[in-house]
Amino acid sequence: MAQWEKLQCLDTLHLQKLDELYSREEFPMDVRHYLAPWIESQDWVRATQDPAVASVLFQVLLENMDNQHSRFVQEGESFLVQRNFRRFKQNFQRYQEQPCNLACVILWFLNKEREILQSAELAEQVQMLQVQPSTVETDNQRNIERKMAELKKKAQDMEHAVKSLEEQQDEFDFKYKTRMMEGNISEAERAEQTKILQYLLNRLDTSRKALLSEMDSLLDIAEELLTVLVREELVEWQRRQQKACIGAPENTCLNQLESWFTVEADCLFQLRKFLKKLEELSGKVTYERDPFKTRKSALQKRVDDLLTTLLKSSFVVETQPAMPQGKGPMVLRTNVQFSVRTRLLVKVPELNHAMKVTVSIDREAPQMKGYRRFNVLGNSSKALNMAESLSGGMVADFRHLTLKEQKAGGGGKGVNDLSLSVTEELHIINFETVFDLHGLSITLEACSLPVVIISNSSQQQSAWGSVLWFNMLCSDPKNIGFFASSPAATWPQLGEMLSWQFLSTTKRGLDNSQLEMIAQKLFGKQQSYDTCRIPWARFSKEMVPDTNFTFWAWFDGILVLVKNYLEGLWNDGLIMGFVSKGREKTLLKKKQMGTFLLRFSESIKDGGITFSWVEYFIDGKPNVRSVQPFTKVDLSQIPFSEIIRNFQILEAENVPENPLKFLYPSVPKDEAFGKYYTVKEGAQNPYLKYIKTKLVFVSKENTLEAKSPMNSLCDPEGTVPMNGLCDMHSDEASASDGGLPPSDALMSDLPDSDFLPFDTMGDMAPDPDALEPSLRIPDVLFNDPMMAGVLHSTDEHVSSADLTPFGLAFSTPLY
Repeated sequence: MAQWEKLQCLDTLHLQKLDELYSREEFPMDVRHYLAPWIESQDWVRATQDPAVASVLFQVLLENMDNQHSRFVQEGESFLVQRNFRRFKQNFQRYQEQPCNLACVILWFLNKEREILQSAELAEQVQMLQVQPSTVETDNQRNIERKMAELKKKAQDMEHAVKSLEEQQDEFDFKYKTRMMEGNISEAERAEQTKILQYLLNRLDTSRKALLSEMDSLLDIAEELLTVLVREELVEWQRRQQKACIGAPENTCLNQLESWFTVEADCLFQLRKFLKKLEELSGKVTYERDPFKTRKSALQKRVDDLLTTLLKSSFVVETQPAMPQGKGPMVLRTNVQFSVRTRLLVKVPELNHAMKVTVSIDREAPQMKGYRRFNVLGNSSKALNMAESLSGGMVADFRHLTLKEQKAGGGGKGVNDLSLSVTEELHIINFETVFDLHGLSITLEACSLPVVIISNSSQQQSAWGSVLWFNMLCSDPKNIGFFASSPAATWPQLGEMLSWQFLSTTKRGLDNSQLEMIAQKLFGKQQSYDTCRIPWARFSKEMVPDTNFTFWAWFDGILVLVKNYLEGLWNDGLIMGFVSKGREKTLLKKKQMGTFLLRFSESIKDGGITFSWVEYFIDGKPNVRSVQPFTKVDLSQIPFSEIIRNFQILEAENVPENPLKFLYPSVPKDEAFGKYYTVKEGAQNPYLKYIKTKLVFVSKENTLEAKSPMNSLCDPEGTVPMNGLCDMHSDEASASDGGLPPSDALMSDLPDSDFLPFDTMGDMAPDPDALEPSLRIPDVLFNDPMMAGVLHSTDEHVSSADLTPFGLAFSTPLY
């Protein structure tokens, strides 16, 4: 299968990545699509290196574009498509003097396509490992194939039976007319001829009845298959598509269904042709109790009913509406282009470019107060054709549609006073076409899954949450009043959906322990979470206790952080991520000194990640420490792997030491993160300018009795200051400075806003689940070249005004 054809069979989320790739202007998707076979057959690698080859390919590309434009004109393609192709050719003219540059562009896009395919294949392999297909599903497909083969054989046998019947009738008709033309013959001869004619008529009547019985049998098989295809296979595909749209690794390719629908339609159309032939034969020869006259009309109605049901079911939305760079499918923004694709699962070459599909929205809009109305703009009419699908399917690919809200007066009135928020308001995009072939004319309709329409990018997160919730719980695509009384989700449903978000965004979903932490966050400690339920409001509308954000905002913030800054570490399983503070302490305190793990913050809306490590007091008691979480502001300036690599604290005698030795459970740090390290070290490290000397003030516990960290910190007699560094070259800074300056002088120069509270967790902590231990890294860590930041250890409820500067020391920043 060609590369472009494989791409078109991907699930919705990987198709979304393809749309994002071709949202660039350098190489239009239209050119890639219509010239796909030629593009994939050229040696672009050689063209990037050989100007002569590149020049030839450049000229051939322009010629192919001219030829394709001519086909558009001949086939009556829309003016917009023709104009775009002319514009694309004009844009390519800039490569006239440097065709190798165009070859590089095309090669880059082809390589990116392969990466998308590899990502999809990996996701499919993961799904195959996680959920093996049941024998029932395999048996169903085998049964369908067996029935299809039987249906095709009966149709072929019937063609022979009709021909045989026609020959029998011709023989009877000839002998009957011959007998009528004969004059004087004896009674004996007349009786013999009458006997022969009666035999031929009886045989003809038997053959007619047998043929009709065969037709009934064929229709029984066709009806049984139709029931399986429409009520089972198509419904299952629609549910798989719903799940794929929200991240599930489902197979949504329609080629198999298209093959089955086409075979059945062909057999039924063939049967209609046989019935027409029977009508013709009956017109030539009929007799008393002719079975053709008594049974043909019932068979005709049955065939037409089956065909109507099959054809109406075969018109589907193959790719749900999506913006090229949206958060996910079914979230649309006014005045921003989106794409959607419809497909007819019955391949009829005679109707190529003949069936016009029109687009509309909210054909059956609810009478709801405040419900907005929209108009569909752009090329809202397009013909089903085989050119836009390399598999030869009948598709209409709408790529440049937009929505515009109607002016005041289009909404706001209704018999229902119930009002929903913008991101809970669901809309349906409708498609209509007419199938007209061999005297059968049927109006076909299809509709998208409900979409959420926003007017501002800030609404995308909430809108995507609505799309997730609907498609997780509702299988009725026309239930646009779903959020008026949304049902609660069970934890198994929610947990699976949350795991899909990571699996589709990265290459790794959530494991059972991570899901258990999230469940505990939502429902508290339970023996089993299977019966726990979470309502819609708690998922997306109500604030998490003691925060100013919802559960969904918190989870999505982490997802975005991982996708943008931590994907490699996450895919390699280096980030434990979702682990509670209590669980974290339990895991670490049993490990060797310097063992650390990476977890997500529970208190930052836009996503934060921290690391915690275990130390041991002289008496052998474990002490678990954490730094304040790093956010996208930090990670946009320095990779997290470099932070882990270079993090250090000043222990006894101001000796810098990195406390992070082993990634949980016992993997050496450099072995785990080495491949992510910057190759250059020392002064050549490109991140050195961000990694300045940072000092840590850490309370040192010198008593075994239970004592709060706050009491230790505020009592100078009970604490011993320890300096901490976040740079491997702190020694040079201290040596060059000739010693550390007085702490009072430097402390007075730092604004209070640069310090925020954080905690130390040790065995003396009264409630580990209630504390978030951290060593504060101030906001100036990466963006102030002259500032030496301070890491601070104290109780989380202490403000910066309560901090005292005893024992603090600063060294000169490194450059």
